Amino acid sequence: MAGSRELRRLAFQALFQFDAQSAASPAALESWLDASDLGAELSPKERAQVTATALAAFAGAKKADQAFVRLAPTWPAHRQAAVDRAILRLAFYEMHAGQTPPKVVINDAVELAKEFSTDRSPSFINGLLDRVFRDIQAAAPPPPPTPPPAPAPAPTEAPLVIPPPSNSPTSSAP
Repeated sequence: MAGSRELRRLAFQALFQFDAQSAASPAALESWLDASDLGAELSPKERAQVTATALAAFAGAKKADQAFVRLAPTWPAHRQAAVDRAILRLAFYEMHAGQTPPKVVINDAVELAKEFSTDRSPSFINGLLDRVFRDIQAAAPPPPPTPPPAPAPAPTEAPLVIPPPSNSPTSSAP
């Protein structure tokens, strides 16, 4: 069974391939997973998760790219390295899907950049995804107010227990 980080790594690699081919091919992804060492060990549920994540991130690429142009106008998608672009798109999708805590997504994206990209990419990806995270937080509706805690029940006093008088004399009389 693969962990979430390994599944995310496979989804990133699939997304990178989709971007390189300018098309998402589930059949090609299945063949690639069959050929990869980790992909061959995946359960059907994990394979479906990798496929669904990569396809959804690819489908949302335009929305992600628009957000990144707004957040980093000097680095539009066509100027980003293909590896960085795939990492950013995947993280953007996952952060908006809400199934994984955003800080976990950001951390894993930075780790992918350390493994697959340039020395400068991890800080670029971290900074840009942090801005995405702040935008998500700002757009989220405020949580409903929590009701004040119910008052604690009044303490009940235990009845005063007086021991019965002892029939035995404590001092002896002559």
